[in-house]
Amino acid sequence: MSCDVHYELSGAAGAPVVVLSCSLGTDMSMWDPQLPALERSFRVLRYDLRGHGSSPAPPGPYSIADLGGDVIALLDRVGVERAHLCGVSIGGMTGIWLAAHAPARIDRVVLCCTSAFLDPEGTYRDRAALVRESGLEQLADAALERWFTPPFRAANPALMDHMRGCLVSARAEGYAGCCEALAAMDLRGALSVIAAPALVISGEHDPATPAAHGRLIADGIRGARFELVGGAHLASIEQAERVNELILSHLI
Repeated sequence: MSCDVHYELSGAAGAPVVVLSCSLGTDMSMWDPQLPALERSFRVLRYDLRGHGSSPAPPGPYSIADLGGDVIALLDRVGVERAHLCGVSIGGMTGIWLAAHAPARIDRVVLCCTSAFLDPEGTYRDRAALVRESGLEQLADAALERWFTPPFRAANPALMDHMRGCLVSARAEGYAGCCEALAAMDLRGALSVIAAPALVISGEHDPATPAAHGRLIADGIRGARFELVGGAHLASIEQAERVNELILSHLI
């Protein structure tokens, strides 16, 4: 069953819609660096992943199909038949699922710092169990280390505080349910059926979804374009100017 996720709609009225789908442990504010660039040409639909930000946290486990269903339900709620989608990490996985399983709803996709297959050793199942037992605070330092390179973290202490706050304010059940979606995910077989024009972006220093994961996605989607940028897992923040250029070049 889909979840009525919290959303914000902004930008040019009547323009094409672009959906921005977040990474695990963040909320829609992670897309703040993209808004000024996108709002000039698009109607921008941001939303909080279930269990994150202001979205409710139904009981887990979740699947990537569940998260994709949330986007379809959101498009229906706001009266949008077809949209572009930009997703980071689990948001990119949601984009892969949507492009493969709901092609009539998705125009172009940007898949950033993401993967089609992630967890053969059960790491995310273990993390889900840990979060349900002990909460999210204990994950914060390691998450920031995955999300950003050391120089960027050192230069942006206020941003690091904000991103830590996003993570620890997520509901444990929502975060854990999303971890279980990652653990069960295998989208490799979906890549070859995707017809939507795809841009795949990887972060050069991303330890969570290394560049090889992005290359596999780009190789699997016919005609996909692959770009490597600096930064770690949240390259859309750390390398915002370059990522914005790439997004706009793909969507316009």
